[in-house]
Amino acid sequence: MKDSQILSTFGGTPTEPPSPTPARAPALVFDACHLGVILRALLFVETVLGVAVMYRADDFVSWVTGLGLLTMAGLPGTLAWLVLACSLKRPLAGLPTGGQYLAGAVLGALAGLYGCFMLSLGPFLTQAPPWLASAMTGALLASLLVGALLLRARGRTPATTTARLAELQSRIRPHFLFNTLNSAIALVRAEPGRAETLLEDLSDLFRAALLDQGETTTLAQEVQLARHYLAIEQVRFGERLRVQWQIDPAADRARLPPLLLQPLVENAIKHGVEPSTEGGEVQVRTRLTGQRVRIDILNTLPNATSTDGSRTAGHGIALANVRDRLRLLHDVEIEFNAGVRDDHYHVRITFPA
Repeated sequence: MKDSQILSTFGGTPTEPPSPTPARAPALVFDACHLGVILRALLFVETVLGVAVMYRADDFVSWVTGLGLLTMAGLPGTLAWLVLACSLKRPLAGLPTGGQYLAGAVLGALAGLYGCFMLSLGPFLTQAPPWLASAMTGALLASLLVGALLLRARGRTPATTTARLAELQSRIRPHFLFNTLNSAIALVRAEPGRAETLLEDLSDLFRAALLDQGETTTLAQEVQLARHYLAIEQVRFGERLRVQWQIDPAADRARLPPLLLQPLVENAIKHGVEPSTEGGEVQVRTRLTGQRVRIDILNTLPNATSTDGSRTAGHGIALANVRDRLRLLHDVEIEFNAGVRDDHYHVRITFPA
């Protein structure tokens, strides 16, 4: 183990300068590529069109007819705006807030003109196409969508920061650090090689918690971090902790928020292995199925006779943290389920590959 790693971990002066933290990329306000954003945008535009038709509809039939006619223009225009926003999201991210609103309005005007053009191709208009009204309507609706996307982008920053602080707190709990150091001290003379490996795992764990890894990381890196954590706990629990890995290499490149897998593994240790005098088993599985990745984390449940009665149920903070962070990244495309199944506590996560 490198001395600089140990010193930098425990607050000493490293012999090598730390790597500079990469600059955070600007928030992608026009990140309209997510299914949830597309569905909400279409529902918003369709609702506005439905209300607008009410001003001229005499009855339900005329309202449905008018809504259908406007939908023929509004749906292609909205989809065109979403495609343009998704394609230009990175260049537009460098603009100031006013520039983003202006760019969104201009794209909205173009989308409105496109929708009007699509409507003019059919035999539905009895007068000249409303080019100016369509452009102005598209610009107005697009400005409202930009405002919603700005709120969404800004909402990611505090939520991610709060989640990161929560993970950092759970990672550097004093008793975990002291238990690990005590285990290393006990191994120094009897098994110095094993003590060195233990401190290396601890160093890697703290390094991942303290350094800024960006908004996403790979599943392979998360699995490796979980291995470090379980290796440390294996020294403390010995034969009481049994770990099974079923890792699909095809899923390694999937993207997910950093520091996500370790809290789930820690939960499995805390509520499944630690309360039981007989120990328990933790299983970590990953699998790529089609275009979706599935992560399963299972732990055995402690028998009632093996606990001392002082154990309390968890508050679900870690699970809620993981679920919220996944939704920030993948929105409605994630599936998160947690509960008791077949004498195991089972956490299952599926998300796009």
